[in-house]
Amino acid sequence: MNDKPLNMLFLCTGNSARSILAERLIERWGAGRFRGFSAGSHPKGEVHPLALEILGRNNFLTDGLRSKDWAEFAQPDAPAMDFVITVCDKAKGEMCPIWPGQPMIAHWGIEDPAAVEGDELTRLNAFRTAMRELENRIKIFVALPFASLDRLKLQRELDRIGEH
Repeated sequence: MNDKPLNMLFLCTGNSARSILAERLIERWGAGRFRGFSAGSHPKGEVHPLALEILGRNNFLTDGLRSKDWAEFAQPDAPAMDFVITVCDKAKGEMCPIWPGQPMIAHWGIEDPAAVEGDELTRLNAFRTAMRELENRIKIFVALPFASLDRLKLQRELDRIGEH
């Protein structure tokens, strides 16, 4: 891996919860080797309050987080992505834009914590679960021996991580 941080885009339909969590998680666990981004095919226009709460409770910065359209990252002046990961099944099945930079693409499906109904504790626990599952996958990803993996092997590892 080179000295330049690799760009990683996490996609979901609403870009209000899972992809937002993943954006911050890759930056923490990637320790300067990765830059995280997130977007949605049909963004909600705001970050879910419980996503912000769970990030805050775990000492993540939430400044600057916003729900944005994935078209923003398909523009010629957008940062070139090295990896694009869908984290919801709806986004996986949608026709994605053509991403500048020919990134590697994988699907890491996570249940939608924003869809969970119930009291506040039940809903907060759904966000904790989603964050833990994303964190586990991201920790596996950043621990990969990038220097010894060719593109095909790296793609297989990305897909394998999504199967957990």
